[in-house]
Amino acid sequence: MKKAKKAKKSKKVKKYAPKKLAAKKIGGMALDQAYFLLGCLSFAASVNMFALPNKIAQSGFSGMAVILHTLFDFLPVGAVNFALNIPLLALALIFFGWRFTSKTLWVTAELSLAIDLMARFVSWEYSGDRLLAAVLCGALRGFGTALIFMRDATGGGSDIVGWLVRRRWPAISLGRVILAAEVAVVAASAAVFREVESALYAAIMLFINSRVIDTMVSGMNNGKMFYIFSQKAEEISKTVIEQIGRGATILQGKGAFTGTRREVLLCVVHRNEVAHLRRVVKEHDPGSFIVMAEAQEVLGKGFDERERIKQSPKRKERKT
Repeated sequence: MKKAKKAKKSKKVKKYAPKKLAAKKIGGMALDQAYFLLGCLSFAASVNMFALPNKIAQSGFSGMAVILHTLFDFLPVGAVNFALNIPLLALALIFFGWRFTSKTLWVTAELSLAIDLMARFVSWEYSGDRLLAAVLCGALRGFGTALIFMRDATGGGSDIVGWLVRRRWPAISLGRVILAAEVAVVAASAAVFREVESALYAAIMLFINSRVIDTMVSGMNNGKMFYIFSQKAEEISKTVIEQIGRGATILQGKGAFTGTRREVLLCVVHRNEVAHLRRVVKEHDPGSFIVMAEAQEVLGKGFDERERIKQSPKRKERKT
């Protein structure tokens, strides 16, 4: 009887598992599209509303499209951007496969369409302070690019160039290749606009763009990492768990000069918890030695604020 029941259960799992997988896949595709659409609209707004009216040079293939549009105003920026990406997409398909190329192709087409449709149907343009225009252009561009990156895709252009060069010469830095390509396009744009200020405002735009991308893609979960050398590591770790709600790891160390064994407490906290942690350490051991380092990105269960609140010992006490 038990075997028969198990067989029925396994049949039910087999019957409904494909439906769950299909629903999950559709949900993932819908979320991808939502991110892509919002990202492309934000990028298009940065070009049409802030960059073009104020003659702020652009980088990448969108910058090359702006150059061609400036020289030949009958050429739409979005269509030119897509046309320039076609050879790169063909190379990406050969070297990186369809899975990577399909998303990039979709995003590139969507971005090109968003730029042209917004230029045609949205007439509002910012024509005030160029410095403010550069800042807003960089913020919108970075926001849109980050949303696309967060769903494992790119908008084509210099990103694909960087990956192709890196494949041929692995020792070359990917960031440097992309930066070189962007600087070359910005310099060409400044020459076309016939003013050095265009490139200078572009530098501000690119700085804001990169900061927004870093913050959104990897900076939301950053924090501070502490190495605490103390004879009271056990006591400090208990207080950290109870009061701050953070985990800690006790490592076994050995002094290179003295040769004595001592414990090292490793703990990662959010920036707003740094002062609390330092106060806890000093209360338990005023003579402790503390090393604080930047944790660029922290992943894993427990560091997210919502997960931390759920697992906090104080919260558990309230429930009980």
